[in-house]
Amino acid sequence: MSNDKKPDFSDVQGGVRSTEQIKPDFSDVQSKVTSTEAIAGNDDGAQTYTVAKGDNLSRIAQQFYGRQDWKRIFDANRDQLSDPDRIQPGQVLKIPAPEGDA
Repeated sequence: MSNDKKPDFSDVQGGVRSTEQIKPDFSDVQSKVTSTEAIAGNDDGAQTYTVAKGDNLSRIAQQFYGRQDWKRIFDANRDQLSDPDRIQPGQVLKIPAPEGDA
């Protein structure tokens, strides 16, 4: 037989250490979005109106124009309205300037 000795690993130490740095803390980050419409200059006299529960285009037109000229508001918002009877609370509508005031 041979004099085989088993290797001695009793003094070997192991460990794992990450090379990734501490992750950043974004808990206090805040954001804000500002429209550039006013900066660009909206000189056509148009305003905006946020639809409230119970509103309809006739009532909104009466408020802004003193008459129920709802079609003017509907036409200005065709990008988001397909039916004048289907406005939703929270929608922001463009209100064109009254005729003759632009």
